[in-house]
Amino acid sequence: MEQPPVETGRSFNRTMLLKLIVVAFLMFGFGFALVPMYRAICQITGINNLVQRDATAREAKNTQVDTSRTISIEFDANAHGPLGFKPEQFSLNVHPGEVATVMYQVTNKQDRTIQAQAIPSYAPKQATEFFKKIECFCFTQQTLAANETKHMPVVFVVDPKLPKDVKTITLSYTFFELNVPTPTVPGGTPVAKADPV
Repeated sequence: MEQPPVETGRSFNRTMLLKLIVVAFLMFGFGFALVPMYRAICQITGINNLVQRDATAREAKNTQVDTSRTISIEFDANAHGPLGFKPEQFSLNVHPGEVATVMYQVTNKQDRTIQAQAIPSYAPKQATEFFKKIECFCFTQQTLAANETKHMPVVFVVDPKLPKDVKTITLSYTFFELNVPTPTVPGGTPVAKADPV
C-alpha cells in the first residue's frame, strides 16, 4: 500500500495547527466579550441595578410630587438558611416623587456570626427602572451576630415617569447566608461529601 507523501502530512498538520490557534484565539476573545455583553444585558433587563445604589434616585427625589396618582407598594420577604426575615409592614400607598421609608427585620437564628446578603426583585418587571432606592440594606453584605435581630430601612421614591397603567408595585427581597460552613460531625471534623454517582 502506498504511503502518502511526507510533505502532504506536514501540510495537513500545519493547517490543523493554524485552525486550532484561530479557534483558541476566538474562544479567548469571546471570553473577554462576555463581560461587556453581560453588562449590556443587565442594563437592558434591569438586573444590574439590583444591589447597587440607584444613580438617578436623587433626581427622582427632587421632582415634584404627583398627588394626582397613588401607587400601592407591597412588600415581601423570603429567607434562605438560618434567617428569620420579614417586612415590618406589608403595604404602603405613595405618590410618585414622594420619598418613603419601610423597615425590614432580620434575625440570625444561629449560635454563630453570619454574613448575609439581600437581593431585591420587582413586579411588574417594567416597574424596576422607576423604583429608585436611595438607601437600602441590600447595597451591602450584612453581618449578624449570634441570635441578633436587626431593623433595616429601605428609603425609596417612585419615579413620576412610571407608566400610568402601573398602580401596584411589589418589592420582594430574598435574604441568604453567604459562605455557608461545611457541616461537621460531633468530633468537629468536616462531613465528607459523597461523590456523585
